[in-house]
Amino acid sequence: GLCAFAPNSEWCYLAIPASTSKGSALVYKASEPELICQIDAHESPLAAMAFSSNGMYLATASEKGTMIRVYIVAQATKSHSFRRGAYPSTIYSLSFGPCIDRPDVLAATSSSGSLHMFFLDAARNGRNQTNKLLGSIIPGSKAISDALDPANHHVIHNIAPAETKSCLAVHSVEYSQNSSKFPDVRTVVYVVTHDGYFREYTIGTTKSNESSWVLEREFSLLDTGYTQKQNEHHHVD
Repeated sequence: GLCAFAPNSEWCYLAIPASTSKGSALVYKASEPELICQIDAHESPLAAMAFSSNGMYLATASEKGTMIRVYIVAQATKSHSFRRGAYPSTIYSLSFGPCIDRPDVLAATSSSGSLHMFFLDAARNGRNQTNKLLGSIIPGSKAISDALDPANHHVIHNIAPAETKSCLAVHSVEYSQNSSKFPDVRTVVYVVTHDGYFREYTIGTTKSNESSWVLEREFSLLDTGYTQKQNEHHHVD
């Protein structure tokens, strides 16, 4: 079954689906156990969940897979909404970047064979601007801003054959030493697929929101064969 665990000494939480018909999650304090909150995240049943490394945030996706949402666990309130796409696709795995306070990056893999990466700070800034614009045009528009939230979304297509299940982990997020408001970002992501392959990707994102990626390593976990991938650069459209 589906669950998510936050192995943090201060916020050691366990999340499980609250229902098989709705997209709600029950969050327990794993050491007690004690129910902390219920998060009503989606209308459709949950397909994937993941805690941030500090246990403060929970990411969720439903079986529909068009929206990925992030919640502040202590308040059971939504902090971010990301639109993965317009057409349904099963989210197989979610992973935050390592963090001490608020995570910077959230990544996902889907049944379309794609890897999706979202920047949380950029989405928050964009949402504030969108809410101000909508508020000046449509009174009471907060409810619809969810669908219009301009998430900073980057996609790598064909990381695995379509419908091949996968699991990913954001290994590291590094910022270049520069004084601009949106510095260049280098994100390293590990992906393991159900057909037995391990792949390491480096995704570079510039302050102008352009991105490129490199497949650093690829090898089969099912045999002794090993294929090293180097200098395979791609720009994300």
